Amino acid sequence: MVTVGLDYDVVPGRETDFEDAYRAVAAALRGAPGHVRSRLYRDVERPGSYLIHSEWSDRDAFARFVRSPEFAGVTAWSRDGVLAGPPRHRVYEADGASGGSPSSAGASP
Repeated sequence: MVTVGLDYDVVPGRETDFEDAYRAVAAALRGAPGHVRSRLYRDVERPGSYLIHSEWSDRDAFARFVRSPEFAGVTAWSRDGVLAGPPRHRVYEADGASGGSPSSAGASP
């Protein structure tokens, strides 16, 4: 099992656009091989700061999805002035000893 945390900072006033776009991504995820579940969270201290918490069967399943045409089709909004900065993500994989360890995976689409 792999958990991916995807962090986004949204331009003030574009929160609804981002949340609507997440719904489209969530719909695409429902049919993605290896996808277990995803949830969108908003920081109550910084309302334009969001986290998508996503669980996958393995890292390769997640990587295949972010390279897929379905993902590209539903993430065009990220180039439409919705985000205040580049998205970031972190992949957490079980390592057997401590139950998990983060590995930075760079910017996500």
